[in-house]
Amino acid sequence: MRALTIGSDVHNPTIPVSLDAERFNRHTFWCGQSGSGKTYALGVVLEQLLLRTELPLLILDPNADFVRMHTVRDSVGPDVRERLRNLEVRVFRSGAGASADDRLHARWVNLSTAAKAAVLQMDPIADAEEFNVLLHVDAGADAATFDAGAMVRALRGSGDPAQARLANRMENLQVLEWELWARGQAAVTDTVEARPRATVLDLGGFEHPAEPKVAALAVLEHLWAQRESRKPVLIVIDEAHNICPPAPVTAVERALTERVIQIAAEGRKFGLWLFLSTQRPTKIHPNVLSQCDNLGVMRMNSPRDLAELADVFGFVPEDQIRSSQSFRQGQAVFAGGFITQPTVVQMGDRLTHEAGGDVAVPVPADGL
Repeated sequence: MRALTIGSDVHNPTIPVSLDAERFNRHTFWCGQSGSGKTYALGVVLEQLLLRTELPLLILDPNADFVRMHTVRDSVGPDVRERLRNLEVRVFRSGAGASADDRLHARWVNLSTAAKAAVLQMDPIADAEEFNVLLHVDAGADAATFDAGAMVRALRGSGDPAQARLANRMENLQVLEWELWARGQAAVTDTVEARPRATVLDLGGFEHPAEPKVAALAVLEHLWAQRESRKPVLIVIDEAHNICPPAPVTAVERALTERVIQIAAEGRKFGLWLFLSTQRPTKIHPNVLSQCDNLGVMRMNSPRDLAELADVFGFVPEDQIRSSQSFRQGQAVFAGGFITQPTVVQMGDRLTHEAGGDVAVPVPADGL
């Protein structure tokens, strides 16, 4: 067993508590209501995986909480500091704060036809002629030289009504103008394929609300397409209710949820392992939640959520799940394959900086 020490036993603080690193080859579910310390504690576990294993991490980070995983705290000892600093941690961001080398880009031409149709809000039956054009319009295109503008001009000048309608749709929705697209530059999937120790995707800086979900879809599609290579990766999805909700609304949400369901059901044998984190289990698609074998629960008060956890994770005594209502910040119960028995833990300290955190209430300096 490769032990990941993540804190101490709440009932006997002199006893350290460890998780079995080798059991992260099963899907993991992590939850805790706002203010429970969920994101901080998640960072504790991810840091131990970086230190004690060679498992690559892919972190889908909607709130930029993990963008400082490459900066070590001053309190960390020299040996651990050196090991962490020598790890390759890549952070990709969108928006004005991103450098040219670290921009979060994907390639339109590499999306599946189904994903492109979802972005373009097309149905293969209701929009049969346009969909058929989409099947063939950029087939075999060179990703490095693909020119979306030239493609649209060619469609419009073809004289074919279906091609002209597809060009109109692309221009009206303005999807090819998104900041997300690589336009001949490097794409994040190139880095993910190389498997650095950690790849953090800051999904929070895009202007169009669909862009972060399409970015996630592009990466997950790439991993699924390359699954036969059997190159392990732990796919960490923070605020996972944004990625695989129980009732997806838009076509992009449906495509993304379907891909996560597929990875949850079939990905383990290919080394595609999920680590899902959210505030509420009822906001996760049940076909994803039911595939998780490892569980971490921080403070939870909602009776509906507690009942859902007890129903899905029957290997945990119900009274232990319900005890999470009284947890203090930073306390969690761990159960499942990665720990010998259900255990209540006081989480340890972070080694790297957490980028997020609560905002203090402004008060006058004199306290009045």
